[in-house]
Amino acid sequence: MDSDRIEGPLKEAGGKVKEEWGDATDNAQTEAEGQADQVEGKVQNKWGETKDDVRDAVDDDR
Repeated sequence: MDSDRIEGPLKEAGGKVKEEWGDATDNAQTEAEGQADQVEGKVQNKWGETKDDVRDAVDDDR
């Protein structure tokens, strides 16, 4: 399993916490940063899935 598949969901979860904190403290910048972190985590996770799929396909061809 690629490390991006581990780090991505962690970043996504941290972003959710950050977004909620921004909402609770009425801080729009922190809330927006949290949303951005969530998107970044989703992309990172998807990138890790893609790398795993490519590795699996290469291994199957050998």
